[in-house]
Amino acid sequence: MPINNNEKLLQTIKAYSKEQEKARKEDNSPKRDKTDKFLQAIQRYAKLQKNVIKVEAKQKKTERLKEAEKQARAESDKLVKDTLRSERNRQTAVLAKKTQEGQKELFLERSRMVDDIFKAAEEKLIAYTQTDGYKKKLKESAESISELFEGKSCVLYVNERDLSIAEGFAPMFKGGAEVLADRTVRIGGLRGYCEELGIIADETLDSRLEDQREWFIENSSLAVL
Repeated sequence: MPINNNEKLLQTIKAYSKEQEKARKEDNSPKRDKTDKFLQAIQRYAKLQKNVIKVEAKQKKTERLKEAEKQARAESDKLVKDTLRSERNRQTAVLAKKTQEGQKELFLERSRMVDDIFKAAEEKLIAYTQTDGYKKKLKESAESISELFEGKSCVLYVNERDLSIAEGFAPMFKGGAEVLADRTVRIGGLRGYCEELGIIADETLDSRLEDQREWFIENSSLAVL
C-alpha cells in the first residue's frame, strides 16, 4: 500500500479512537472494553505498518543513493579515460611533429655535409685539370671514345679551357669529330656523341664525381632513418 494511503489510514484510526475514548468516558459497559481492545489492536497494526513503510522508504533511498554513486563513478571513470586518451593523442601528435622536424633537420644537415665534401672534391679535380697527368688522361678518353664510335662522325664536348687540347684529338676519329665547348662540363673531361649510332660516351670528371656522390649517399652512415 502506498505511503500516503497508510498515513490517511492512521489519521482515520486516530480520529476514530478519539471518538471511542470520548464515548468510553460516558459509558463503562463491557461492550466498550471489547471495542477499546479492538481499536488498540488496530493502532498497533497501524504503527507496525508505519515502521515497515519507513524501513522500505529508507531502503529505497539507500538503493537510489548507491545507484547514483555507481552512475557518478562510471561517468567519472569515462571522463578520466577520455581525458587520458585525448592527452595520449596530443602527445603522440607532438612527438610525430618533433620526429618529422628532427628528420628534416637531419636531412638538411646531411645534405650540407655531402655538399661540403663534394665541393672540396670538385676543387681538387679542377686543380688536377692543370696537370700533365690530366692531359694524358684526356687523350686516353679520346682514344676510348673513338674506338666506341667505330669510325663514325661525332661531336666532342669539353670545358672551354680544354678546347685547344681536344682539337688535337680530332684526327683520331676517322669519320671526323667536331669539338665544342659545353658549359655543363664544369670540371673537365670529354663527352662524345655519335648521332648515327645514337650513342653518348660520357668520360667527364663531372659525371664520375656525380656517380661517387650517389654511391656515397647510399653507402655512407649519413642516411636519415
